[in-house]
Amino acid sequence: MKISEKCPKCGSKKIIIVPGKRIPAEAGRAIMIGSSTLSSALFDRYVCSECGYSEEYFDKDNIDKLINKFGIDNNI
Repeated sequence: MKISEKCPKCGSKKIIIVPGKRIPAEAGRAIMIGSSTLSSALFDRYVCSECGYSEEYFDKDNIDKLINKFGIDNNI
């Protein structure tokens, strides 16, 4: 959805982009990396307004933070 700008489920181009934020009410849009919300990795949510399908994306800086905290599982 982020690159194709359309829903992979229904093909709609009506996509809502919900940016990640660092506020308590939006805690569901972050993965804790440190001991506070200021050290969390945020992700943006892309939602199809036609069928409700959604995907989540981290930017490259946040992916590096996740690798540093959790590592990569090469067994998958």
